[in-house]
Amino acid sequence: MLIQTLLGKRDLLVPYFKFRKELQNNLQSELLKEIFALRYEVYCLECHYLPTEEFQNGLESDEYDACSAHFAAFTLDDSIIGTVRLVQPPDNLPYPFQSHCSVFEDFVMPPREQCGEISRLVVRKTHRRRRGDSMEGVSRDFFEKGSVTSIKPHSDGKKREGNSPMLLLGLYREIYRYSRQNGVRYFYAAMERSLARSLDKMGFPFVRIGPQTDYYGPVTPFILDINELYARLHKENKFLAAWFTDEPIPPLVLLRVFTDKIIRRFFKKQ
Repeated sequence: MLIQTLLGKRDLLVPYFKFRKELQNNLQSELLKEIFALRYEVYCLECHYLPTEEFQNGLESDEYDACSAHFAAFTLDDSIIGTVRLVQPPDNLPYPFQSHCSVFEDFVMPPREQCGEISRLVVRKTHRRRRGDSMEGVSRDFFEKGSVTSIKPHSDGKKREGNSPMLLLGLYREIYRYSRQNGVRYFYAAMERSLARSLDKMGFPFVRIGPQTDYYGPVTPFILDINELYARLHKENKFLAAWFTDEPIPPLVLLRVFTDKIIRRFFKKQ
């Protein structure tokens, strides 16, 4: 089954998901309607972060959506299950995190045209498989034990649609590729420290830039330099680095992953 996975048309690490994006200033698109409906489901109906009466049409949207690139994850039967956006506000509009977070006095913000904020990251409840999974779809088990070096392609042919943290990683990959193509180098994000630690285990070196504050729970502002992300991935996991950056996967790296899986399965049967 590993050969079929490696040589088939499906993605090596997220074979049961597909991803789509919508660029800025296209608020009437059908994709954005699906995204806004999912956000309404999670933010308004499930978590009660936002009042339902403010969104009579069942679509959660705000002033930042017009200046954002939107990304969505779908199942193979075209059901939306996750979404995130990269906000690049005009000069007269602050970043979303600045409305509820402060930064350290010695922090100097990079050039605005090189920055974007990752926000509205949610995964539908049906794809948070275990009790205690975060709203972003990361399991408590991965919070505690996850490691970027443990991420390998599927090898046994079993369907793992809720395999944490692959859905999250796939969404971040889409943002990374878009940012590389559009001159964005730095990501801001306001999130819980536990999520930042999980992302760090996957190879994302988010750096804290301000104190923790309460905003529907404890959140802290972070920044990520995607040049540092690129360097770290290549140092720690060449397979994941090639997959993430859309580079050819070196044959020797594929062979090593392939061999490792065969050996593990052989000794598991003994």
